[in-house]
Amino acid sequence: MPSAEVVVGIGLRPRTSAGTISAALREGVGDHRIVCLATIAQRSTEPGLRAVAANLGVPLRAYSAGELSTVAVLNPADRTRSAVGTASVAEAAALLAADGGPLVLPKRVVHGVVLAAALFAP
Repeated sequence: MPSAEVVVGIGLRPRTSAGTISAALREGVGDHRIVCLATIAQRSTEPGLRAVAANLGVPLRAYSAGELSTVAVLNPADRTRSAVGTASVAEAAALLAADGGPLVLPKRVVHGVVLAAALFAP
């Protein structure tokens, strides 16, 4: 697929470093241009994630577990639902922040960071 502008949904563990997140984005998103990062509200204050958003010069959007749980996703996970109250963080956050998608990179785990990307449609 040619390079596109994407919104990246991210799921991560507390205290994940900016370096780890940046490496995951480089490897997982490839040549796509990131225009927004999105995650679950409880991770939006993570210093590493905030630093990466600032470094990229993109907004960081945050959604509640309730908001994320309303989004139909390709790869729901019971483990995620048990941990944070919704079956998807990365895919659901990407779809919400992109106003519905479409999803261009399904959920994948890179360097312990969960990523998914949806096409940005201005």
